[in-house]
Amino acid sequence: MLQKYRTIKEDNQHEIEIKKSRFICFLKRIESEEEAKAFIQQIKKEHWKANHNCSAFVLGDHNEIQRSSDDGEPSGTAGIPMLEVLKKNELINVCAVVTRYFGGTKLGAGGLIRAYSGSVAQAIAETGIVEGRLQKEVFVQLDYPNWGKMENFITNEQLAVKETQFTDQVVVTCMVDDNKIADFEAQVTDLLNGQVRFTTGELTYHEQLIQEA
Repeated sequence: MLQKYRTIKEDNQHEIEIKKSRFICFLKRIESEEEAKAFIQQIKKEHWKANHNCSAFVLGDHNEIQRSSDDGEPSGTAGIPMLEVLKKNELINVCAVVTRYFGGTKLGAGGLIRAYSGSVAQAIAETGIVEGRLQKEVFVQLDYPNWGKMENFITNEQLAVKETQFTDQVVVTCMVDDNKIADFEAQVTDLLNGQVRFTTGELTYHEQLIQEA
């Protein structure tokens, strides 16, 4: 399993206009090549009047599968530039489709490359990039007088918090790298003079936004 990965925060749609041509970028998180192909076909069906529906996707923990299509645009001016944007951002498991409605003015090869790559780049920036880290849930149970110290510790250490419950005690669910749990518990125990209880939960991926417009 990957210790961490980068992908888009959520599916997104973003439109730009260049010399009266409309470029609509559709982004989708994918789990299989079949899902990517189905998504591309869905966009083609919805935008069958468009001049082009160019696509690119990366799939696999190390982008083992990479596909792109110019869909009638001059070779190398659409699909590959789109693919390069996905790779430059170090994303995995993402499909991009850019639908073009021709506005009557030719852009030339350089203009097309900038338009298609720019369309994908702007869509990614708008939705944001998340980093998923393989971490374990650590439930930290403490009394209310100690919550201020714990809250400051969380902020200073930039810890990922999944949930905080306030009942008769405070139970905060921290997401901690599996190999750092012992250090984490030792630090918190020292901070709160031993007035704390720990239990661990599932090992799972926790996503945090790392880049947005």
